[in-house]
Amino acid sequence: MLAVEDLTVRYGALAAVSGVDLTIADGEVLALLGPSGCGKSTLLRAVAGLEPVAAGALRWDHTDLADVPVHKRGFGLVFQDGQLFPHRDVAGNVAFGLRMRGLPNRAERVTELLELVGLAGYERRKVTELSGGEAQRVALARALAPRPRLLLLDEPLSALDRALREQLAMDLAGLLRVAGATALVVTHDHDEAFTLADRVAVMRKGHIVQTGPPEEVWRHPADEDTARFLGCGLFLPATVTDGTATCELGSADLPWAPDGEVTLGLRPHALRLTENGIPGKLLRSVHRRDHVRLQVRLDGTDRVVDAVAAIAETPGDRVHLELDPDGLAVLRRDAGQRE
Repeated sequence: MLAVEDLTVRYGALAAVSGVDLTIADGEVLALLGPSGCGKSTLLRAVAGLEPVAAGALRWDHTDLADVPVHKRGFGLVFQDGQLFPHRDVAGNVAFGLRMRGLPNRAERVTELLELVGLAGYERRKVTELSGGEAQRVALARALAPRPRLLLLDEPLSALDRALREQLAMDLAGLLRVAGATALVVTHDHDEAFTLADRVAVMRKGHIVQTGPPEEVWRHPADEDTARFLGCGLFLPATVTDGTATCELGSADLPWAPDGEVTLGLRPHALRLTENGIPGKLLRSVHRRDHVRLQVRLDGTDRVVDAVAAIAETPGDRVHLELDPDGLAVLRRDAGQRE
């Protein structure tokens, strides 16, 4: 198990990581999720031994890692660009992970890893001939080859196009489970984090602000800033009674929400078109990849809300909206902005 205890990393007077506590259990995949510049990659690099620690401790199974150099920590690293060796073929890149640990260069281990990542038969392929997704699979195979006790992945899919990133995220989630890997994945993409991870740690301004299973973090953000990062753009007071939440825009069945006074966070798909519901005037209709995003001004108010539809509507049309439970998050009534 990895234990991060009150860890601080400084760049001069700037605390890039401040007082972080975090654990990763054996066989667990933890996603470190946050916006650019929040300190998540710095934290990963500190775990790897690539950044000096100003305060706190890093422990593996209760053993302090402070004096353990990078190459002796037994950790595998996969970066955004893969960092493959262009002068080595695919097999040579994967085998390099074995040589770095002084392990036998066994062809069967290379073959096993390439089959695992879906690249069987690619041994002699030049890495310069690979697609972006194939290159990242080779980088993953290389990192897994020596059976690292912890796999560190720093934005491993962010350089890929959206469709490929989504497919590879699902493939990578399966690969990590099949390999039984213990992993820390750094990402700014919440879809990617929730696809890959058993637990998600949300980071902001050098601090961990929430940790929990993906569904819990998605449904119950710790505060409004976290909810905004997770896609909520509108916050409304609501009352939950027997699993039904009621606010000024109507009611929705939320059997997972606690009874009482709460704040609802609405993502764009929290409102959908219906034949009867809250009336309004359509201001704008924009095609997205798999839906149409709408902007609607509600009748009798200056409030403009986002909504979604399956097909485009004509600006100026009268529409009706209803709440969709899948687009709602529930915050405590007092969970406002926090540092």
